[in-house]
Amino acid sequence: MTNNQEFTVKAILSMMENQPAGNGIPLGVSNRHIHLTTESVEILFGKGYELTKTKDLGQPGQYAAKETVCIAGKKGSFSNVRVLGPVRKQNQVEISRTDGFSLGVNPPVRLSGDLSGAADICVIGPKGMMVMKESVIIAKPHIHMSPADALHFQVNDGDSVSVEIPGERGYTMHHVVIRVTEQSALEFHIDTDEANAAGTPSDAVVQLIK
Repeated sequence: MTNNQEFTVKAILSMMENQPAGNGIPLGVSNRHIHLTTESVEILFGKGYELTKTKDLGQPGQYAAKETVCIAGKKGSFSNVRVLGPVRKQNQVEISRTDGFSLGVNPPVRLSGDLSGAADICVIGPKGMMVMKESVIIAKPHIHMSPADALHFQVNDGDSVSVEIPGERGYTMHHVVIRVTEQSALEFHIDTDEANAAGTPSDAVVQLIK
């Protein structure tokens, strides 16, 4: 075997190893959580404070922090809401529709980063509190993919697809958005309301339907 042939074989094997197996996509169920700016971290936890990583999440570079806050609306509040890191350029609180009923807020369904028309919320930390304007959303169901994953599934960034969710009351979810970036790991994200409706475990594998 020539050097060129050996290089080609290694390249093909590497591509095969990085391709998802079949059409299964790992499920990630998101509980209520909050993303904070550096400024907000200092308001809530103290000047110069930095988040403490406790566990890596499914998406590269994302993690659950040790820190938690309390969020409060017109009707109720939730304590021990997990802060996710790293810090971001804008504050964002993600809750379920059921959470919204309990808090007395009516957030829109949006993709992460789109805070147009988002609801307001009061956030309380150990060192301070603040009213976060236009920060609360219900996350639109979406699938994170790398370019290689998108090629495998023959979809593009921004496409809308359907997903078959397994469980005791499994169902097909429509209008699921594909999100493709170089940094993404293959994962389907829904919230606790959507997972509980199907009775599916958090470690389930779903099927993409075009």
